[in-house]
Amino acid sequence: MSTELPESAAPPPTGSGEPFSSVPTRRTFIATSAAVGGAVVAGGAFIALPEEATAAGASPSSRVSLTVNGTRRTVTVDNRTSLLDLLREHLGLTGSKKGCNAGACGACTVLVDGHRVNACLTLAVRLEGTEVTTIEGLADGGELHPLQQAFIDQDAFQCGYCTPGQIVSGVGCVQEGHTGSPEEIREWMSGNICRCGCYVKIVRAVEQTAGRK
Repeated sequence: MSTELPESAAPPPTGSGEPFSSVPTRRTFIATSAAVGGAVVAGGAFIALPEEATAAGASPSSRVSLTVNGTRRTVTVDNRTSLLDLLREHLGLTGSKKGCNAGACGACTVLVDGHRVNACLTLAVRLEGTEVTTIEGLADGGELHPLQQAFIDQDAFQCGYCTPGQIVSGVGCVQEGHTGSPEEIREWMSGNICRCGCYVKIVRAVEQTAGRK
């Protein structure tokens, strides 16, 4: 008696020499997903992908107006655009740095309505009508901001990559009144990482600006 399985019962060939598995492979998953027709089923409802949304007349972009360093700017951006990418890629303000792009290093720190924020974690479309200050907006013409000058006086940087975020955060720290002691400054500046280890001099620069030195 033949032990061959009928063709309909034989396991499908993989085409790659890999053993057959009942668990879908990545290749199978991608091929199946592509055949769905661009829709994802979630909770019984079909959610259109961005391409379908655009075809249906619902644009994934929004128009936002905000004041950046004293100048009113109106731009149309993808709804997923971060404030950091808006500043760097749309407005040409590259002083704010993209360090970790996850809110962990502080290199992208800017002021929004006077408050410190991580620009990489802030959606641009949520900032309608706000006032944003970046490192480029701190100097008054040719005169440096007192904290910028203090960083020079105290030699508070080495590679300089974190320096824009450190300075903007330091300005916020001074404005908020968190400069009562070196320990307080370190606590309220702890979200800004300096990989070169210039923390002692950074604290001294903030103290100098706050009038404690």
